[in-house]
Amino acid sequence: MDKGKRIWINGQLIDWDNAKIHVLTHALHYGTAVFEGMRCYETDRGPAIFRLHDHVRRLINSAKIYLMDFRYNADEITQAIRSVVKVNGFRECYIRPIAYCGYGEMGVNPLRNKVDMAIACWGWGTYLGEDALKNGVRCIVSSWRKTNSQSLPAQAKSSANYANSALAKIEALKLGCDEAIMLNESGLVAEGTGENIFQVKHGVLYTPPASSGILGGITRDTVIQLAQETGVDCRESEISREELYISDEVFLTGTAAELTPIRELDGRKIGDGNYPVTRKLQAAYQDAVKGRSKHTEWLDHVI
Repeated sequence: MDKGKRIWINGQLIDWDNAKIHVLTHALHYGTAVFEGMRCYETDRGPAIFRLHDHVRRLINSAKIYLMDFRYNADEITQAIRSVVKVNGFRECYIRPIAYCGYGEMGVNPLRNKVDMAIACWGWGTYLGEDALKNGVRCIVSSWRKTNSQSLPAQAKSSANYANSALAKIEALKLGCDEAIMLNESGLVAEGTGENIFQVKHGVLYTPPASSGILGGITRDTVIQLAQETGVDCRESEISREELYISDEVFLTGTAAELTPIRELDGRKIGDGNYPVTRKLQAAYQDAVKGRSKHTEWLDHVI
């Protein structure tokens, strides 16, 4: 990790190594936290955060689902994020805002604990590796099922949900693979451990709908829009496990992973390894995040 210099905590910029919480912080024990992941990219006009306002909106919506009382509104959070990137001097970086139930009372009930907020950023390359963007990753279908939305709300990007993801990720790594695909409780494809998923079949792009128990990914939404603009037919549709095996292409999307093709799933090679639709959308996505597309509204310039 290429760490930054300062982290924003409850309105104050703290030295990186002094950004600490109490061991009895409620979120540490009970998973009562919501967070975001966003990226800042270098553009011809300087560093710009990609879809900043959409990420902040989702953070606030996640908190609303968990009845977390923020001390800050959207404008204040947005400005704090900009200030963190600027003070750390990064031209490109990953940004992590997190709101969590802090130190106060112990016990499952979080409502008596104040909600603290922190924002950090650091230099972070492609989540699954630079080689993965070109050559793809090896995946398994996890034996762990995606948590049902009736148990934990999938539309909230909460820390609690990622305990489920961590189990699947560990399973994949222990089996010598890079990533896991998670099925929902109906046995249909949901998403990766930290990414949404797309399938290409006969030139048509498919992705599971919200009803499959997925997080509404901002990169996913970007890809859907870019597909429409580049002439790729994109449809939301339930996908079975075996349909993934016989896809022409499969790729993962996320702020950290960007657009990463899957070259192998459960020991089965996906397609012929050329990924023409994936490549087309990768290029369109890079143009968007680097300020080379018409979507200037997606960029929030730091300087």
